Amino acid sequence: MAQYAHPEVLVETDWLAQHLSDPSLRIVEVDVDTSAYDLGHIPGAIAWAWNTQLCDTLRRDILPKGQLEALLSKSGISRETPIIIYGDSNNWFAAWAFWQLKIYGHKDVRLLNGGRKKWVSEGRELTTDIPSYPPTQYQSDEPDLSLRAFLPEVQQALKNRSAVLIDVRSPQEFTGEILSPPGLPETCQRGGHIPGARNVPWGKACNDDGTFKSLQELQGLYGGEGVNGSSSVIAYCRIGERSSHTWFVLKYLLGIPNVVNYDGSWTEWGNLVGAPVERGSAQAVGA
Repeated sequence: MAQYAHPEVLVETDWLAQHLSDPSLRIVEVDVDTSAYDLGHIPGAIAWAWNTQLCDTLRRDILPKGQLEALLSKSGISRETPIIIYGDSNNWFAAWAFWQLKIYGHKDVRLLNGGRKKWVSEGRELTTDIPSYPPTQYQSDEPDLSLRAFLPEVQQALKNRSAVLIDVRSPQEFTGEILSPPGLPETCQRGGHIPGARNVPWGKACNDDGTFKSLQELQGLYGGEGVNGSSSVIAYCRIGERSSHTWFVLKYLLGIPNVVNYDGSWTEWGNLVGAPVERGSAQAVGA
């Protein structure tokens, strides 16, 4: 992992297995399938449900500051606690939790390279015991909105061609063939993509075992689409979770200095009155 720009944001399964008894760590599982945790999880891990605990359930938004502080306090996490996050589907929603924690200024957050898939495939220990930790009084920073793109910024970037737009959804979503992945309800009125966006599906950044590809492979994957550090990058998907995974790869593994996550993504753009939309069979990277 030393090859990456910021290898400190990843831990390997071997490392975590050796540190399960470390009381200073907090291990958190965040899955697409929120029932996976109950079937067996890494010993000592707690679970955060992406659809109820990591979003504002009344507004289309990330967690407000007070709710995030309450979640971390209940989880027994202090400002100094190293948080190791992992999940199913190549750390899809784990990366979304990582992104939100960085917005609120938590310094030591790491992803388990390979996530739940690699841990299980290696036959490592699982438990159904649910741990309990003494609560804290967590106080976060004010949100760092420089990590997040809002609609006006994306519209301005489109108008001025001032950023590379990376659509990380599936080729079928990108071309407008489907509106959302099967079984996921947040959707839009129209299919397609933001004009000029390049389609680099988020999962292309990972190997078959769920680990991230090498630095050289990632540079090849994104470099051909104009992502080389010379221009700002805006990543988007459907609701901002898959694009937070790509944001993580670009910012922390490749060291791209100016990359943001447009979490309004296609559920916002695809419902706008009069917003420009492209459809078609543009070739996706690796498709």
